[in-house]
Amino acid sequence: MDAEQDTFENPFNMDPDCTNCPGLCDVRENVAHGYGDVGAEFLFIGERPSEGADRNGIPFTGESDERLQRILGDLGFSRSPADSDRPDLQNAFLTYLTRCRHPDRRPTDEEVLTCEPYLNAEVRMINPEILVPIGQRTLEELAIDYTTRAPDSFDVEAEHATTIRGRGFELVPMLSLDEQTDEDTDEFVDHVLESVFSRDYRQTKGRRGR
Repeated sequence: MDAEQDTFENPFNMDPDCTNCPGLCDVRENVAHGYGDVGAEFLFIGERPSEGADRNGIPFTGESDERLQRILGDLGFSRSPADSDRPDLQNAFLTYLTRCRHPDRRPTDEEVLTCEPYLNAEVRMINPEILVPIGQRTLEELAIDYTTRAPDSFDVEAEHATTIRGRGFELVPMLSLDEQTDEDTDEFVDHVLESVFSRDYRQTKGRRGR
């Protein structure tokens, strides 16, 4: 989808007061729907909002997410400081499997399934070239719909900073931000710069140029 947009924040007007998961409504601060460039070729997907994202309502913002914001800057996707609460993005869209944060636990399988229509709609409307699953669970969830391999055949430690040919997309997995060393981060950035940017990844879908 190539579209004009008035805001990076929840550009598809998804329900900001979603009550589909009763166990999360009373403990979250905000629903963190997707954020970024609706014409992006790169879609970054995490498992659940961080504390900063829950507080700000903006995916991958806050102190614990500055590593990703630095990665986006190094790749030319962000034009703002790593500590920005509302990053100025180009060619990147940020989102999650689940949109609400429970402070004491990870999302249940039911919560991931309940949020799936939000993610599917974003993927469909953005129509990116590259999916970046962040962390093991996200990689396994995306494998179900977007690869021909069994989800349990993936190991994000082994797949980090590699390219996986998917069904209509390419996946470039990333270790969870809190598990990455500086060397892991450099490896991911180098892979995208040297192995993804250096070739015509658009051939995956035959997307028309913008």
